Amino acid sequence: MATPIKFGTDGWRAIIADDYTVDNVKRVAEATALFMKARKMKKAVIGHDCRFAGPLFVETTARVLGAYGIKCHIGTGFVSTPMVSLGVVKLKADLGIVITASHNPPSYNGYKLKAAYGGPMIPSEIAEVEALIPDTCTLGSLPTLDAMRDKKLLVDSDLETIYLRHARKNFDLKSIKQNAGRIAYDAMYGAGQRAVRALLPKCVFLHCDYNPGMHGQAPEPIHRNLLQLSETIRKNPKITAGLANDGDADRIGMYDEDGNFVDSHHLLLILLLYLHKYKGMSGKVVFTFSVTDKMKKMAEKFGLPYEITKVGFKYIAEIMTTEDVLVGGEESGGLAVKGHIPERDGVWMGLLVFEFMAVTGKTLKGLVEEVYKEVGRFAFERDDLHITEAQKQAVIEACKARSYKAFGKYKVEGVDDLDGWKFIFGNDQWVMIRASGTEPVLRVYAQADSLATCRDILEATKGTIL
Repeated sequence: MATPIKFGTDGWRAIIADDYTVDNVKRVAEATALFMKARKMKKAVIGHDCRFAGPLFVETTARVLGAYGIKCHIGTGFVSTPMVSLGVVKLKADLGIVITASHNPPSYNGYKLKAAYGGPMIPSEIAEVEALIPDTCTLGSLPTLDAMRDKKLLVDSDLETIYLRHARKNFDLKSIKQNAGRIAYDAMYGAGQRAVRALLPKCVFLHCDYNPGMHGQAPEPIHRNLLQLSETIRKNPKITAGLANDGDADRIGMYDEDGNFVDSHHLLLILLLYLHKYKGMSGKVVFTFSVTDKMKKMAEKFGLPYEITKVGFKYIAEIMTTEDVLVGGEESGGLAVKGHIPERDGVWMGLLVFEFMAVTGKTLKGLVEEVYKEVGRFAFERDDLHITEAQKQAVIEACKARSYKAFGKYKVEGVDDLDGWKFIFGNDQWVMIRASGTEPVLRVYAQADSLATCRDILEATKGTIL
C-alpha cells in the first residue's frame, strides 16, 4: 500500500526518512508535473530552506519535472519561501515549489506550492495536485541535472539577490538603520539569516548559522521558543527591538525594547494603523478566524471593508489575487500587505515595522500603545495540546454537539464555527478550539484583557475538555 500523501493548511509535511522520502517526493513532483502539463505550464522555480537534504529533494523534484519537459529555475543555496514566491513573479514562471516544513520540528521536511502571482496556490488547485499523486512514480530513469542543463531545462538562479534588490528598492534602509535603533535578529537557524545580515548588517544576530538540526528546536517564532532573544534584549539597553523568523522566513515574531513578545495580532494592527492612518492607503482587511476581533474593530473605525477566512494563509492569498487587500494575516505569524507579493514574508513585515518606528520616532512598545488607543487593550495566548487521537476526536464531537456551556467560571454566550469552534464569553473574551491540519495537535486560543486572564481561560478550558 502506498503512503497516502495529503496537503494540510500549508503544504505536505512529513518526517524525513519515514514518509518524507525521495520516492514520495518523486510522487508529489510527478503530480505537480501532470498538473502543469494539463495547463500548458512550462516553467517552475524551485528552492529549499536550511533543513536536512534540501538540495537532494530539490534535485529530485527538478529531475521529475525535467522528464516532462518543464524548465526549472533552482535557487543557489538555501532560500526563504518569499524568495521563491518573488522569484516566480520576477522570472515569469508558472509555478513555484519550496522544499520546507516551515515551522515544524527539524525532523520534518515538506513541499509547498506557489502560483504564478507569487503566493500560495489556491485550495482548489492544491486539491487537484493531490488527486494526481500516483501510488508510485511512473517514470523510469530520470534525466541528470547536466542533461537538463544541456537541453536548457535547468537554470541556476540567484533568488536571494533578486529578493534583496527588490527590498532595497522598496525600503529606505538608510533611514531604518539610523532611526530605528539597534535590532536583535533570531533566524532560528532558518533561511532568513543571510538576507537580514545583508539588509541590516549591524543587528545582534542569534542562531544565524547553517544547522539543519536546529538544536532540536522547532523554528516557530513564538515566545517559548525565543527566550534567548528575549533575554538578550533585556540585558542590552541599547537594543530597541527584536525580530525572529521561522525556518523558511515567511512568519514573524517580534519583541519590544523591554524584551516582551509582540504577537502577530498586535503586529497586524500596527501594520493596518501605519498603512492607513500614516500612509493614507486603503483596501480590504482580511484575517483568519483565529485572529483577534480587534482587527474588525479597527477596520470598522477606519471605514475599511473586512473579511474573515478559514485558518490558512492560502485563503487570504486567494482573496489578494482578486481584490484590493490592504493587510492580510493569520494568528501564526503569517502577514501580508499591499504593494508586495500576496505572500507571507517575515523579513518584509519586520522591515515595515522598523520603517514605522523610524518615521515616528516611536519604539515598538510605543506603537503598541498607539494601537490600544484605537481599539483598547487586549492580550492573546495559545496552547498546543498534544493528546491522543481518541481524546482529540472526543473534544471535536463535544464541540460539534455544543456540549460545552461553560469553561470553569467562563459562561458561553455564543459560538462561531467557521473553522474550529470559538466560544464567546462577552467583554471581548473568548476561547477557540481547533484541531491542527498538519500536526497531531489540538490548538486552544484565548483572548482577554490581560495575559493572566488568558492563562486562566486556557487552564479552565483544559480542565473542562480533558
